[in-house]
Amino acid sequence: MARTINIAIAGLGTVGAETYRIITEESDFLKARSSAKFNVLAVSAKSRDKKRDVDLTGAEWITDCRDIADIDNIDVVIELVGGSEGVAKELVEKSITNGKSVITANKALVATHGNNIGELVAKHDVMFGYEAAVAGGIPIIKTIREGLASNRIGKIYGILNGTCNYILSVMRETGQEFEDILADAQRLGYAEADPSFDVDGVDAAHKLAILSAIAFQTPINFNGVYVEGIRLISPIDIDFATELGYRIKLLGIGELLGNGLQQRVRPCLVPVNVPIAQVEDVFNAVAAEAEGLGTSLSYGRGAGAGPTSSAVLSDLLDFANNRRTSFLGTADSELVARPVQELQKLSGSYYLRLQVYDRPGVLADLTAVFRDKGVSVEALLQRGRNPDGTVPVVLTTHETSEEAIQKSVAEFEKLENVVEKPCILPIENFAG
Repeated sequence: MARTINIAIAGLGTVGAETYRIITEESDFLKARSSAKFNVLAVSAKSRDKKRDVDLTGAEWITDCRDIADIDNIDVVIELVGGSEGVAKELVEKSITNGKSVITANKALVATHGNNIGELVAKHDVMFGYEAAVAGGIPIIKTIREGLASNRIGKIYGILNGTCNYILSVMRETGQEFEDILADAQRLGYAEADPSFDVDGVDAAHKLAILSAIAFQTPINFNGVYVEGIRLISPIDIDFATELGYRIKLLGIGELLGNGLQQRVRPCLVPVNVPIAQVEDVFNAVAAEAEGLGTSLSYGRGAGAGPTSSAVLSDLLDFANNRRTSFLGTADSELVARPVQELQKLSGSYYLRLQVYDRPGVLADLTAVFRDKGVSVEALLQRGRNPDGTVPVVLTTHETSEEAIQKSVAEFEKLENVVEKPCILPIENFAG
C-alpha cells in the first residue's frame, strides 16, 4: 500500500498554484515515480479571496503561514512566499526545528541564511530541497552537487536572470532603449513592478552565491559577490559589440584563483560563436569548467510557473524516494572557507565606451591616460557627431588588470571633454 505524504504549501502565486494543481491533478503520474500518495493538507497565502485557477477546497486554509510549522501530521512544507527575512525565514526555520522537511524556491533566503539553515537541517535530520532557487526548470543544483560531484570544478558561469537576458536580447533585436524594454517586460510579467533585484544584478548574485558554494565546497558567501547591473547598457553598446564580434550578456561568474574565490555578476562581452552568447530571451544557461570534463553547459527556462514548479516537484519526489544528500553536497566539516579574491586582482581584456566632445586632441588625451596606466589599446572605434557636438568613442584593450582599468576610468572622468560616466565591460573569452 502506497504511503501518504502530507504537504503544506505557503504561497499561492503562479508557482504555488501550479505546484498545487500538479500535485492534485497528476497524482497517478507522481505516484508512479515515487510509490507514494501526495496529499496537500494545508495552504496559506496573503489573500484568501484572490481569484485562482485551482480548487483549494480539499486543503485547510492557514491564515498565518508560520502556523503551518505546528501542524503535527505535515511531512513537507513547500515555502513559496519569497524574501530573505520575515515570515518566510520564520516558517522555514520553525518547520525544520519541528522536524519537517522543507522545499523552497527562495534564492534570497538560501543565499542570505543558507549556512544557518544547513546547520539546522543537519541537527534535525530533515531534507531541505532548493532546486527551484536557481535557474528554474534547469536541474543545475543536482547537476553540480550530484552529477558533477566527482569533478574538480575550477569555474562556473552563466546567464542567471531571464529578465536581464530578455532586455539585452530585445535591445539587440530592436534598438530600443533600456527603459522602454523594461516597461514592456513589466507588462509581459517578465519583470516585477520594482525591477531592482533583477536589473541591478542582485537576483543573479543570490543564485551565483549558491552555485559557488556547491561547486567549490565552501560556505555560502553572498556578501563576497561583486555586483553590477545593466542600467548603463545602451543600444549603442549593443551595436559596437556586434561590430566587434561580441554579444553583451549579464553573467554570474565564480572561479577559484589561488586559494581564493572570486564571484562577480556584471555585464560582459562574449564572443558571438560561444554557446552561451546564443542564449536569448528569458532563457538561462549555466556552464561548469572542470578537470577532465571540460565545459558542461545546461540550458533551459529559468523562471515561470511551469519550470519552477517542475523543480519544486523534483525535490518532492526526492523526498518521497529518500534521495538525500548533504545541504551543499559536502559534509559541513569538509567545507573550506575561501578568502574573497578581490575584483582588482583580475586580469583580462576590456571594452570602454566614452561620450566625448569632438575636439582636437581628445583621442590623444584618452590614449595618454592608458599609456600612463600601462594599458595597451587593441581597437578604437568612433561614430558620427551628435547634434550637441559629442561623439561616442569605444576602446578595447589587450590583457590588462582590473585595477589599471579602474584607475584609467577615474582619470577619464576628470577630463573636461568626457561628458558622462564611461561604460566599462570586461571581455570574457570562454572556451567553447
